[in-house]
Amino acid sequence: MNKVKLNKRTRITLFSSRLLILVMLILVLNGCTSDKRIMERRKTELRNETNRPTPNIILIVADDAGWNDVGYHGSEISTPNIDELVKNSVELDQFYVYPTCSPTRASLLTGRYASRFGISGPIAMKSKQVLPKDIVTLPGLLRENGYSTAITGKWHLGLRPENGPRQYGFEYTYGFLHGQIDQYTHLYKNGDQSWHRNDHFVKEEGHATDLITNEAIKYLKQLRDRSKPFFLYVPFSVPHYPLQEEEKWIRQYNSIKNESRRIFAASVTHMDNSVGQLIQVLEDENLRDKTLLIFLSDNGAQKSWGPTFEYEMKHGPYDQLGNNRPLRDWKGRLYEGGIRVPAFFNWPGKLNPRKEHQLIHVSDIFPTIASLTSATVTPEMKLDGDDIWQTLAYGKKTPERSLYLRTSKQLILRRGNWKLVYTGESLSAGSRELFNLGDDPYEKNNLAAKKPSVVKYLVNELKKQIEKDNL
Repeated sequence: MNKVKLNKRTRITLFSSRLLILVMLILVLNGCTSDKRIMERRKTELRNETNRPTPNIILIVADDAGWNDVGYHGSEISTPNIDELVKNSVELDQFYVYPTCSPTRASLLTGRYASRFGISGPIAMKSKQVLPKDIVTLPGLLRENGYSTAITGKWHLGLRPENGPRQYGFEYTYGFLHGQIDQYTHLYKNGDQSWHRNDHFVKEEGHATDLITNEAIKYLKQLRDRSKPFFLYVPFSVPHYPLQEEEKWIRQYNSIKNESRRIFAASVTHMDNSVGQLIQVLEDENLRDKTLLIFLSDNGAQKSWGPTFEYEMKHGPYDQLGNNRPLRDWKGRLYEGGIRVPAFFNWPGKLNPRKEHQLIHVSDIFPTIASLTSATVTPEMKLDGDDIWQTLAYGKKTPERSLYLRTSKQLILRRGNWKLVYTGESLSAGSRELFNLGDDPYEKNNLAAKKPSVVKYLVNELKKQIEKDNL
């Protein structure tokens, strides 16, 4: 066969083509290697996530502690143990709850807005309202995933033993069923029994703060199953009225002229001392770096209180209780003073100390703990909260989100910095206020008339949430 002679130009072109093919092949191989490295790195990250230690969890809830009722917010009230914890915590600067206790507790334990269950305020005396029995709760989910679960303190999601915390995933239960009690007799305001152990009424002597603390310590040292991680829920009875404190807690506040405020301050410091005791037990039991501790208040502070029949008129009136300054308004209202509260997450060695400014809601705790403990969350749970672990641990920025809260007299829808407040029983019978919390965190300037398009958008979002309440 005769060989074809190639001219010089053709030979150069052929060489260039072969060189181009070789370069492309090298790039493809490098790309594959790079992709392989990325995949291997992701697999390692996933393994690390899967193999990360499962934490014990202590969830502490103060009752009616306002924004300016903790030392680290500049209060005159001394909270040295809480302040020390905050220094080594992720402090939540925009943490939101409901303006009263039962809705906050319902949302905390279910990851859903309390209005989904029709809980819009405190479950009151003679009320048959309870948290639905068929709902998945945080303690129930954790228990299914190998946790021991316990509560020592306030329940307020059902006022009878048959609707007590043992029916909702807690193995060990202790404290009181109602929303408030005499700190020493442990009776509800109308004289009903409330103090219980494992949903059976018991009589004990001592201040509720001390009893709740001692039982939590007993659980940590003696009662828990040491072969399992634990979830311990410690909702205190203070600084909610009635105010009953010993002189040893009051004397340091002789400089506070108002007597009611003086005893209120003493009750906060008493609770802070209990927090310190719990931390010490974790240290003694070698549990400190194995335990995630969460602290929050259930709502903003109450301004004042006077009895009409409660406790046989033996307590009060109190003309000055908590302090939400500089935030607007008080417990029971959906302005910032009623719903933005002190809160933080603490886990030594796992969470780096800093202040987180993104919006976080009490309903986020359920999905976050579920994710952290590798518990399965399903669409059937209809969670309203978000998993915020990446935000807590790494400061990840979350997409702009909404916050919807509802009481019997107000509704709000917040989106980004815009907050729409409806005061009235419904959208058709209420007054509108619009605030830009970025520029106006103290809600002084109503922009509803100036920003009709923003109002319209938020009203539509509000209607969507109301529809979900009615499903």
